[in-house]
Amino acid sequence: MNILLHICCANCAIYPARILREAHHEVTGFFFNHNIHPYQEYRRRLDTVREYVAAADLPLVCIDEYGLEDFLSQVAQDPAGRCSYCYQSRLRRAAEYAISHGFDAFTSSLLYSRYQNHTLIRQCGEEFAKLYGIPFLYQDFRSGWQEGIRASKAMGLYRQQYCGCIYSEKDRYHPRSAN
Repeated sequence: MNILLHICCANCAIYPARILREAHHEVTGFFFNHNIHPYQEYRRRLDTVREYVAAADLPLVCIDEYGLEDFLSQVAQDPAGRCSYCYQSRLRRAAEYAISHGFDAFTSSLLYSRYQNHTLIRQCGEEFAKLYGIPFLYQDFRSGWQEGIRASKAMGLYRQQYCGCIYSEKDRYHPRSAN
């Protein structure tokens, strides 16, 4: 199959791209991540994705839109529920691109992370698969967690310390109350 792989970051793409290619799929990366904050972090992750795809000889489609205001307007009233909007918006864009450009299916490197909600990602992917008439390829790539980490370190790729949005940055770095 010709698969569009939504890439949240280079580190998370390494293992899924390898597994999909080993299964004889044609894989094209798709970068659309309007949630990443601050802008310097967004640029650094995009540059790292470009570095990775060049080294891996992986085609890349990049929707270079820093949509901070849109993202915040959608999640500011319910920061705890932000991941739902985040998954939906990125997977919707991937499904739209995949169907309009002749791909056989779409998936996401979000499925590599042990920190993401796989049930919700799968629900969103399947919702857009049905809506747009293109299969969502669900595969649990978490078994390759350590392999992906080793590979990204060996490649010298930038490794971010939080998921991407301003709220996840706060969760990672803000000291928590002892109460």
